Amino acid sequence: MNMTKALIGAGCFWGIEEYYRKLKGVIVTKVGYSGGNTAKPTYEEVCSGKTGHAEVVQIKFDEETISFQQILNHFWKCHDPTQLNRQGFDVGRQYRSAIFYYSNEQHNDALESKKQIQQNLQKTIVTEITPAQKFYLAEDYHQLYIFKRV
Repeated sequence: MNMTKALIGAGCFWGIEEYYRKLKGVIVTKVGYSGGNTAKPTYEEVCSGKTGHAEVVQIKFDEETISFQQILNHFWKCHDPTQLNRQGFDVGRQYRSAIFYYSNEQHNDALESKKQIQQNLQKTIVTEITPAQKFYLAEDYHQLYIFKRV
């Protein structure tokens, strides 16, 4: 097994985690916060909009089964990357569309993927593509939130 990780933001992390958790080759998903300026933020602090963090999902996956490019293909399908700082009724910078890359290869793949997807859209993609920052694990009750309730 060749395990690596991806870090994405695509709206409320509950649904995104559940979406990725079901994909073949995904080993572990964790929800949390990244991309902000406060150490160890709480959910309430992130929701206040003052920390700058996004709700994110850290995805650990087996590259022999699912590639980072495939992770990105699913990313573009599981949310609307043209909505700025929101997804549906969830509004705020914490719900922004973001790809946090861990390597130059992931950076290049993300940029190329965005370019390809943009060709087929009328609206402009607003997804941020930035270096991965520290990932703060969300509170326990957020982990596998939907899975625990279905």
